[in-house]
Amino acid sequence: MQRSVTGKIIESHLVKGRLIPGEEIGLKIDQTLTQDATGTMVYLQFESMGLSSVATRLSVSYVDHNTIQDGYENADDHQYLQAVAAKYGILFSRAGNGICHQVHLERFSAPGMSLLGSDSHTPTGGGIGMLAIGAGGIDVTLALAGSPFFMECPKIIRINLHSSLPPFSSAKDVILTVLGILTTKGNTGTVVEYGGDGLAGLSVPDRATITNMGAELGVTTSIFPSDRVTLEFLKAQGREQVWREIMPDAGAQYARVIDIDLADVTPMVAKPHSPDNVCPVKDINGLAVDQVTIGSCTNSSYTDLMRVAALLTGRHVHPRVSLVIAPGSRQVFRMLAENGALAAMVSAGARILEPVCGFCIGNCHAPSTEGVSLRTTNRNFKGRSGTKSASVYLVSPETAAVAAIRGVVTDPRDAGFDYPAIAMPKAFVIDDSMVLRPPEPAERGAVTIVRGPNIGAPLQLEPLTDSLSGVVAIKVGDKITTDDIMPAGKRLKYRSNIPKYADFVFEPIDASFSRRCLEYKQKGIDAIIVGGESYGQGSSREHAAICPRYLGVKAVLARSFERIHFANLVNYGIVPLVFASLADYAALQAGDVLEISGLLNSVRQADYLVINSKTKGMTFEGKLNLSPRQRDILLAGGVLRYARGQRTENG
Repeated sequence: MQRSVTGKIIESHLVKGRLIPGEEIGLKIDQTLTQDATGTMVYLQFESMGLSSVATRLSVSYVDHNTIQDGYENADDHQYLQAVAAKYGILFSRAGNGICHQVHLERFSAPGMSLLGSDSHTPTGGGIGMLAIGAGGIDVTLALAGSPFFMECPKIIRINLHSSLPPFSSAKDVILTVLGILTTKGNTGTVVEYGGDGLAGLSVPDRATITNMGAELGVTTSIFPSDRVTLEFLKAQGREQVWREIMPDAGAQYARVIDIDLADVTPMVAKPHSPDNVCPVKDINGLAVDQVTIGSCTNSSYTDLMRVAALLTGRHVHPRVSLVIAPGSRQVFRMLAENGALAAMVSAGARILEPVCGFCIGNCHAPSTEGVSLRTTNRNFKGRSGTKSASVYLVSPETAAVAAIRGVVTDPRDAGFDYPAIAMPKAFVIDDSMVLRPPEPAERGAVTIVRGPNIGAPLQLEPLTDSLSGVVAIKVGDKITTDDIMPAGKRLKYRSNIPKYADFVFEPIDASFSRRCLEYKQKGIDAIIVGGESYGQGSSREHAAICPRYLGVKAVLARSFERIHFANLVNYGIVPLVFASLADYAALQAGDVLEISGLLNSVRQADYLVINSKTKGMTFEGKLNLSPRQRDILLAGGVLRYARGQRTENG
């Protein structure tokens, strides 16, 4: 059979299942990455498995999300992560070394390998020809232990890119164009694979921007071939030995083919409050801007920031605008400092942040009340910036820089500035001194794991019971994100302390949710969540399942789910059910009492189960879109209990 790039890599890593779209498959994982917002729970769960070392070829623990230490919690977590990495054979990238996806692309990515990360933007690695997938932390825990990663065998969409980008149009505008075509929902079980003659003009950082923000499509991952452009990037990083060519076979079949002429791509913007709410920048020309932030794992590469520096050189930031710039890695930061670009940014009035996620996750540099913030980040969900009333617009670095100077949104083609053509370096500055390597295996037993008072323990769950009687604790609409369920920003420092973090479940929507659920729990009443379409968009944050489970949530009924969150619900013993009828979703309200009997038998073998609404005096059906393995996980009471049972059975 003629294979796509995706098909070739999946086939070479397949350990369970068949290559039939829609069927569940298990893949061998070569590399993992974690970051500090999700990593503590990954490693607490790994510790509970009683293993002496990780089983992957390479695993890296990054500190990039919570480097602002406004209390002891983040610093304690970082100490814990460093000690765990040393204990179990994991590389540790210290705070200040850079954002996980940017650093991994530069220093550890390899074409043809599989990468699983506890961050939804792990598909950044697809820009270099990796099968790079974001997942919930517990799936990364199991991969560290040597277990396969299970997912739906994907359909593959081929996007052919033709010609080349004109001045002031960039890779960010390409992915915003794609989001305008495919939107953020309805793409689960899909991989986007790029091809076409236009690839020759897209550098690896350009490609990584596109695959990074491909996460907003809701696809499993996005990927580019590994070609001569890939080789040149790896040579510049001093890692050409890991290169291999991976191209699709002639005649490879795809579920859908989309053609985009890069010459027609114009500067684009995603308006509030969704990455697919896109239009040409010229459509909002003249909008007054209060803040501009440039960076994040989407747009913080050397070439991105060199173009920004060139546009700022000899100019000044508008008096109304606060401009914040964050390089993606220490490598980028150092190169900007050494070639004078950093001085140009500072001279123009930019505020420089260390190489971290920072403003992207709302833990610093929040906009003003009702402020307009132009950002080169990947998400503009309501409130994610740290200011609920702010309006966040997603744009390219070029569009952002021009707006910072002009004080209003301006199509950069109309600003009268010369386009700064920036060439890729022939050699990047190489300094891995802030990546700590673990001791030799014989020495790891002497490592003491440091645990501050904010470090908790994994949830201890019980097997599924045969009946569920609960109250609809909240009813929400479409496109509910994991930020809506489990806010980041100032709350993220409690990620290692589940009882404390659970106080803030659904805080942006209904701050009384946690208290209400705890009252139900004390009375022995289960809680149920009702959601609309595309429930669980956004971050891979498994706390959006863990914390509701701690509060006593036993089921989520939704019109549809996003891939990672659906898996997280199953992994923590929460039954995810899809409404068989839109009318049933419309009929339910918060406070309704629902009953499900014969739950065990339904989970074992049924496609649908019957739900009785005692409040409404009606019955309706919920669909169980579960693989046989997921059914066993629910019955066991979660994936950790399931994995332990499997290990016991296998000796």
